[in-house]
Amino acid sequence: MSVATIDAEGAPDARMLLLKGCDDRGFVFYTNLESAKGEALRNDPRVALCFFWETIQKQVRVRGRASPVNDGEADAYFATRPRLSQISAWASKQSRIMEGHFELETEIAKAALRFGVDRIPRPPFWSGFRVAPEQIEFWHGKPYRRHHRIRYTRTDGDWRTEFLYP
Repeated sequence: MSVATIDAEGAPDARMLLLKGCDDRGFVFYTNLESAKGEALRNDPRVALCFFWETIQKQVRVRGRASPVNDGEADAYFATRPRLSQISAWASKQSRIMEGHFELETEIAKAALRFGVDRIPRPPFWSGFRVAPEQIEFWHGKPYRRHHRIRYTRTDGDWRTEFLYP
């Protein structure tokens, strides 16, 4: 999915992430909290998500507010990640400038030596966010720009449905 945030200067920023959970409370993804997206979400929790499936001509857009997942949820997810991904989470100073790729490899080696064969705990600077949807739009592509668009907007706990011109 594409995740768009607003940085401290008010500029939009978008990147691709993996959706790791979805339930009646919202959409969940995980990240380094010290990354550009982590900082942006601390300053302004408004976020937009976009899922696009070109082969079936469908798109889902979500707008809402992100809030941190609880520690138990983050710990449980982190424990399911492959060991090398856990080591990389400790090693990466996500979004910061590095001298070259060898610097990252050195940090990965240091983290691997630090933990050896022991269980790798979740880093304190790594967690997840849940986006509680305030608006969801479904788009279904049709020939000759006769696309179907339906937008759902949450108002006072209820969802209002609107059909939109393509």
